[in-house]
Amino acid sequence: MIARMWRGVVRRDDAESYADYIVETGMAEYRSTPGNQGAWMLRRDDGDRSEIITFSLWESRDSIRTFAGDDIDEAVFYPEDDRFLIERDLTVRHYDVVG
Repeated sequence: MIARMWRGVVRRDDAESYADYIVETGMAEYRSTPGNQGAWMLRRDDGDRSEIITFSLWESRDSIRTFAGDDIDEAVFYPEDDRFLIERDLTVRHYDVVG
């Protein structure tokens, strides 16, 4: 099993709206992709900013390719991300689940 993690930052005032948006886009797409074993979003408020982490579990790297395309290390963005994100990782981290 492979864990996939991505990180971005939004203005705290936008955090709830962005979370709703990601549930409707990224989370929905993760969860509907064959081989996905679950997807979660984490939020940490820090002053006037909110850090968002998406965390998903996958059967294999091939199942991630079904969602992300050939370069699974490249982050996937959606049309309204530019409106919300003030900082973003352009790459995604993958981890082998070992326990």
